[in-house]
Amino acid sequence: MNESLILDYIQLINTDGVGPVSFFKFLEKYGSASAALDALSSKKCIFSRSDAENELKSAQKLGVEIIIDQDKKYPALLRQLDDRPPVLYVKGRTDLLNYPASLCVVGSRNASVIGRKIASRIAYDLTNADVLIVSGMARGIDSASHKGAMYAKNQKGPTIAVLGTGVDICYPDENKDLYNQIADQGALISEFKLGQTAVASNFPRRNRIVAGLSLGVLVVEASLNSGSLITVRLGLEQGKDIFAVPGSPIESSSAGANKLIKEGAILTQSAEDILNTLALTQNRILKINQNVDLNAKPLDNLEKKEMMQTTKTQNAENSDILHIIGVSGIEQDDMIRHLNMTTQSALIKVTELELEGLVLRQNGSFLKLTKEGLKKIK
Repeated sequence: MNESLILDYIQLINTDGVGPVSFFKFLEKYGSASAALDALSSKKCIFSRSDAENELKSAQKLGVEIIIDQDKKYPALLRQLDDRPPVLYVKGRTDLLNYPASLCVVGSRNASVIGRKIASRIAYDLTNADVLIVSGMARGIDSASHKGAMYAKNQKGPTIAVLGTGVDICYPDENKDLYNQIADQGALISEFKLGQTAVASNFPRRNRIVAGLSLGVLVVEASLNSGSLITVRLGLEQGKDIFAVPGSPIESSSAGANKLIKEGAILTQSAEDILNTLALTQNRILKINQNVDLNAKPLDNLEKKEMMQTTKTQNAENSDILHIIGVSGIEQDDMIRHLNMTTQSALIKVTELELEGLVLRQNGSFLKLTKEGLKKIK
């Protein structure tokens, strides 16, 4: 691809007040990115040519490829979006960007062991059936689906992670090993500049790419207020198939997926449910019965690791709560403010600790440790 054109694209998309939609409107109006930059130079603070050159050089040093929408490597599915990213940063396999069949998997960051296991199993079976798994490398369901995909094909399965940071930034930090493995076996992609750290507003924005790269959206464990439902909405707007794994009607973590099923999402219990639908609606030949063995147990080692990791995380969270409550006790609202989790997640944790006999609630909102709870912090 012409380097000068890539630099024009980097300059224009990083110019103040220019987003993906306005970028393409400027291209339509002025005929090219270069002409748009000339026309806007008197009105806007243009991202400098030298900064664009430094960005390109930094990407090359990191082994990151910058792909613009005029490049033949650019994902054909994304080209259908009016708000497609003009520039994509790719670390890893660019050939995966136009994979024949793909599905994105989304769900809770605070996923249960069962939820992770389901996501891993479905991702594993789909990858063996030549369906590429796309997700966002977040905690919980995202991570489990990436791991399941990479465990497939004799532990060489590909997967794509769409990041809400620069492609050179691993977020969350705990996923560093996963980040490196995806870079080796699959692809990490982002529309954000190198060095862009995690900003809350970036993640809903990246979800349109997650959905856009896929033929369908699978939801595993999502509450009614889950950010995963943003990806579902975007998927629906893009005309994608929506799949959802049902959960317990008394668990808030399953309320979002259950609601989607009521509204017409395809109830999904296994990879075969997805493969049958994609083969029908996309008129594709998929390996529905060749590689999907629902009785096989190749994921046992991975699932044990997932369970150990989940248990370790849960134990750490429980320990944090117990130490925050401390010997003197604490008001529930004050405790929640000290925790790095949502109010709902914190309340669920407290309830679990109450059931374990470690925490005692007084006057409705004051929390104290029981004798057993005190032993845990000593």
